[in-house]
Parts: sequence; C-alpha cells; structure tokens
Amino acid sequence: MTSLGQPHSQAETTRPNVLLILVDDLKPALGCYGDPVAQTPNLDKLASRGMRFDMAYCNQAVCAPSRFTLMLGSHSTSTGLYGLGSQLRQIVPDAVTMPQYFAKHGGYRTESLGKVFHIGHGNEGDPVSFQVPHFKDKVIEYLDPDSTDGGKLTREEALFTNQKLGQIRSLPRGAAFESPDVADDQYADGRVAAETVERLRAAKNRMSEDNTPFFIAAGFVRPHLPFSAPKKYWDMYDPMKLPMPSNVSFPRDAPNVALKRGGEIAAYKPVPEDGNVDEALKRELIHGYYASMSFVDAQIGKVLSEFDRLELGENTIVVLWGDHGFHLGDLGIWTKHTNYEQANRIPIIISAPGVTKPGTSTKQLAETVDLFPTLAELAGLPAPSGPQPIDGQSLVPVLKDPAARVRDHAYHAYPKQKLGRAIRTERYRMVQWLSQGEDPSNAVYELYDYVNDPNETQNIAAKEPEILARLQEMLETHRPPVGKNQNRR
Repeated sequence: MTSLGQPHSQAETTRPNVLLILVDDLKPALGCYGDPVAQTPNLDKLASRGMRFDMAYCNQAVCAPSRFTLMLGSHSTSTGLYGLGSQLRQIVPDAVTMPQYFAKHGGYRTESLGKVFHIGHGNEGDPVSFQVPHFKDKVIEYLDPDSTDGGKLTREEALFTNQKLGQIRSLPRGAAFESPDVADDQYADGRVAAETVERLRAAKNRMSEDNTPFFIAAGFVRPHLPFSAPKKYWDMYDPMKLPMPSNVSFPRDAPNVALKRGGEIAAYKPVPEDGNVDEALKRELIHGYYASMSFVDAQIGKVLSEFDRLELGENTIVVLWGDHGFHLGDLGIWTKHTNYEQANRIPIIISAPGVTKPGTSTKQLAETVDLFPTLAELAGLPAPSGPQPIDGQSLVPVLKDPAARVRDHAYHAYPKQKLGRAIRTERYRMVQWLSQGEDPSNAVYELYDYVNDPNETQNIAAKEPEILARLQEMLETHRPPVGKNQNRR
C-alpha cells in the first residue's frame, strides 16, 4: 500500500478512504480535551488513535457558513456566504466542493448522511456535492408531546424544515430539553448512526469488488438545541457536579457591537424571551448539553465499532470536526454567534494511518478551511485550487510532526451591524469591527490576552497598542472581505 499523502496512480493502489464525522455545536468539552466531567469514551478512543488539535477554530460561528467553509476551503469573507439562508450555487455557482473534488480527481464514491450542509432557514444544502442522494433526518426533534404544546409545529422545527418561514414569531416555542426513557434510534442521531453502519458495510463490499474508495460524511446534530436525549444519558451526570461558568459578565470595555443577549436560546421554553437565565435553569441547560454530548458520543461509537469490525482502519482517514463551539453561560452568553473563544474553538481530531502517531496532540493553530487541502494531500490528490478562493493550508506537516508549524494564527469572522474579523494567535485574539466600505480609521477593536485573562474579562485594545498593531498587520494579509449576500437570521 502506498503511504498516505504520496501521489499515486489508482491503477497501482487503492486510495485511502475518508470518513468525515461532523458534530453540530460540539465544543472541546470532551474527556480527551481534559474536561473532567465529560463522559465521551468513544471520541476519547478516536483521539488516542490519531492527532488532537488543541487550538482549532471555526471560521464563522454559525451552522451554514461554517459548513460552507469546510466544504469549500474558503472563508465566508472570501465568498460572501455569511448567512443561514445563503444559497451556495447562487453566490458561488461554479464552486467545487470537497466531495466533488474527491470524486473528480480520485474516483471516490461520495455519500452524505445527517447534517452535513445546513438545510433550513430557506437553505436546501447542496445536493450536487454528493453522488448518492443525501440521507436526511431531523435536526429539531421531540418525542414528548409536552415539549411541543401537544404536537404543534414549533418555531425552530419550522425553520429547519423550511416551513412557514414568514410566520415564525406566531408559532409556539419548543422545549429546550427533554429526557424520555427511549431507545437511541428514536432520535435522528441513532438513525444516522445505524445508516452509516450500513453504508460502511456496503462500501467494504464495493472495495472487495472494484477497489472504489469511499468518502462518507456523517453528520450528527446533538448537542445542538433542543437537548433531546434519552434518559440514560442524562443519568450519567450529577447536575450538582457540572462545571458552571466562572464569569457571567460581558468583557469590560468591549464595544456594544460585539455583545449578545438572548438570540437562539430564547427560541426555546422555559428560557425567558429576553435570554436571562436563572441559576436553576442554567444548571439544567448545561446538564442537557453534556447529556446530549454523551448521546452523540455513543452513536459515533457504534459507527467506529463497525468500522473496526470491518477492518477499515488500515486505509481510512477519519476526521472528527465540530462546526463551531458553544457558549454555556460564560460572559452571560448562550449558544454561538459571537467572535469569543467559546463560540469559535472547536475539536478537530485526525487519524491518518501511516502519517499520524497514536495519541498525539499539537498546539498548531488550525482552521476549518484547512481540512480540504489537508485531506486532499493525504489522499494523494492535487492541491485544490478553486475556482472558489482556497484559504486553507495543508496540516500534513503537523500530522507528521506535532511541533511543525504551517501558520502563526487562525482567522475567523462574524457579521453583525459591522463585520467583526478576528486574528487568534496562541496568546491573543484581536477583533476588528468595521462596516463594509467604512473608513478603516473608524474601526473599533477588541484585544484579549488568554495567558493573563483566559475568561475574557477585559478588552485591552486601548492599553496595548503595539500588540494591536502587530495583529492588525496579520489581518492585512487576508483577502478584503466581500459584502453580505444574504441576511443572517
């Protein structure tokens, strides 16, 4: 077998398969990332097989744009795909997505299951990216009738199924959490896991017949709200021992444009519509997040167990990726949609046989856009070149040597009344807030020091002009941002 990452003819050897595991709203609150409470044995086991990226970041902390950055290798500021309702083929019609690229250049059979591209809010995903019809299942799901006022269509259910999009505020709110005593496959993630197992079995059979390599993207939705998970996963945690946020105030001297209250969390009952969560509800929401995380860990474990039984590990690259992080009451903020650490830091784990050493980790700053060129190089494919802008860097040198460095910062952005573009180095984060076409001299800035202030209590932009200037220079190395093409929800 040819080593991964080396160009080769398909006639000579089988290219490595790719199993891409995507998890919605998954922050690095995992056992393998040092969380002492998290019950995530299957993801911990995956990390023990490959490399854990300790400083990985999404490029925009919103579901649809983050998934576009993954599949295109392009920042949202390079494409204009900022919104939940952004239509890929309207805005970048000739784009070649990662699965399209693998099919064209490597002869891969490409398949997708669960939440891969974002579907909802008027967005239909990108069916042409995969050769096999997408296996779709629910994102917002309830089993207890009390969660939906007796079975009514809720606001978030409507948004994620493209129903009554002009009447959302007239619909009832669904519950933020439920914990029925049911089997795993009563929820979507259990069904997606079961179908992924079947797809792996079929892929193994095809490989025996004609050596066709597979590219399977399996997307899991929990711990996305609502925190709907079987009771046994709630029972894994003592709610009184869960980690609670240590800082619930906005950073001092932060500009108003950077701040957030309410938002997505207020779409769920019993959260007050102003988003102010009391201590008891805060603990219950955090309990729901951890229970949901353990539920999805168990579903991924079923997939990986079958993966091992089929002996696919010798020639399959496995990637775990969270689309963005999640605020659990830190800074008084819930969910995502900010430029702060908890919304943007993500887990990335890569197991590449013959390249990664088991149980390794790195402090290399990494971005979502890096996965496209990284996987292409591991598969022996040419480096992707578009036609969309390719902003990612291959992480293969780091996979071979955790001390290697291919970039000195990570970049991410979030659009509000102004566009916030961020530079994250190993120690600092700078955010520049500037409207499209506005004089740069009018920009407002945030600067945080994660050595001295890991909880982002103080914006020090006005106190550290030399550090700010250095990070501004890094920001200038990036493409000028394009304007918003769709309104964000």
